[in-house]
Amino acid sequence: MSRKLIVEFIGTFFLVLTVGQTVVGAKPDSAAAALAPVAIGSALMVMIYAGGHISGGHYNPAVTLAVWLRGKCTTAEMPAYMVVQVLGAVVAAFTVLFLKGNPKLPDPATPNIAAALVAEFLFTFALCYVVLNTATAKGTAGNSNYGLAIGFTVLTGAFAVGSISGGAFNPAVAVGVTLMKLSAPANIWIFLAADFLGGAVAGLLFNALDLGDEKTASVR
Repeated sequence: MSRKLIVEFIGTFFLVLTVGQTVVGAKPDSAAAALAPVAIGSALMVMIYAGGHISGGHYNPAVTLAVWLRGKCTTAEMPAYMVVQVLGAVVAAFTVLFLKGNPKLPDPATPNIAAALVAEFLFTFALCYVVLNTATAKGTAGNSNYGLAIGFTVLTGAFAVGSISGGAFNPAVAVGVTLMKLSAPANIWIFLAADFLGGAVAGLLFNALDLGDEKTASVR
């Protein structure tokens, strides 16, 4: 368990670190801001390849929820994974603020709540759906492209709806961007509600669509 938790911490740390380093202080019309989704999706991809064989490479409490519902994560592992993922995000957020010299940032814009909820739900669902089908399904076992598929899902979502919700698709990332003042604390419930719901729906739908794939009959 300790090996898995260390890997989950490291992966989430570098994911949130990349978010902060590419977004905090970046001018909206700059090349850095335009390419931020590429860097973020790539960071997730490489961390999944680095640690997926040890912990599964979740780096996201919503993914952990989906994998637990899928039956590929134990009940003992689920809360432990979520805690270290959030801790990784918190440490990454403070690291970014240190590296950036604790910049004074403008107050974050208030999103359209309904639109942000829908955007976060849809692409968190898509992310978890892709994870389950590329990294946990019997039919895709042993494939070498799951990290690319998962990273590109985040990249796609960031480009598609990042301007609407911020494009977290991950409760741990939501905590990180809140600490980095990229999102107002009052808005964190949007990410938590939509992202966990997206993960839950993906897990339940995967099981409902299961066509002979082997899954754990009972979750410990």
